[in-house]
Amino acid sequence: MLKSSLSSPLRAANADESAPAAAGTFAWPAWLKEPLLHFLVVGAVVFAVDHYLVGRADDPHVIVMGTDVDAEATALFKASRGRLPNDDELAALRRVWLDNEVLYREGLALQVDRGDAAIRERVIFKALSVIDASVKLPQVEDKTLRAWFESHRVKYDEPLRYDFQEAVLAGDTSEAAVRAFVEALNAGTPGDAKAGLRVFKGRPHSNLVDSYGPEFARAFEASPPGEWRALPSRDGLRVMRVEAVIPAKPGVFEILRGVVQQDWTDATLAEQRSAAVRELAKKYSVKTSAPAR
Repeated sequence: MLKSSLSSPLRAANADESAPAAAGTFAWPAWLKEPLLHFLVVGAVVFAVDHYLVGRADDPHVIVMGTDVDAEATALFKASRGRLPNDDELAALRRVWLDNEVLYREGLALQVDRGDAAIRERVIFKALSVIDASVKLPQVEDKTLRAWFESHRVKYDEPLRYDFQEAVLAGDTSEAAVRAFVEALNAGTPGDAKAGLRVFKGRPHSNLVDSYGPEFARAFEASPPGEWRALPSRDGLRVMRVEAVIPAKPGVFEILRGVVQQDWTDATLAEQRSAAVRELAKKYSVKTSAPAR
């Protein structure tokens, strides 16, 4: 649905991180996992157009998922993320649209659209509110929370992090010039007159990959602290120096118990909402057409 460039000689750069999705039998993309937003915000943002006239057939129990759905989803996904969705992402977007269409029609059947004519999101919200009223959160024990914690450790463990600097060479940026500049820096020659200096704190491996590419991350992590190196990135050679390596820190369940319980609660309620909507969807016949790619 995501880096800072500093031109002054010395300026701190803030990290922009996102945790990887947890593994499971079926993993929603991370950007679709926010519990209550699953049906509301994602549905409103990704499918803001009113599909009522397009998607509704004469039979109110027939849902037509036409090529316009894929086209709209693909266009908005590309606009926000800079690329086309892959097959799994497009399938997830279709599921969100279908969930919202089911909720919309259930809302119309319950006549919750009175006073909100043609406002799709409000009808969906009211229908979801009816479902929420029947959702009951089961009792949870420490054993269950600990199992959740262990299966989602990637979210709670502090990863290995790096403090580093980048010297951005002005003028000639050919490979020969960059390598000569690195030699001069390592020899103790001040580089302030030729380059701007960027300072980064607490960057994890994932951020290095996102910012510079996997090849850079591998070369960077093999670099000894305190030494300037010319490292290959997706945008060419980068002049970098590792300042410090901050060891990984495992999360402690006893400290994070409250956070873990809230995450478990959100995920459990989201699963129950999804199951309830899937059950309602059995009342409808869904027809699809070839995806527009």
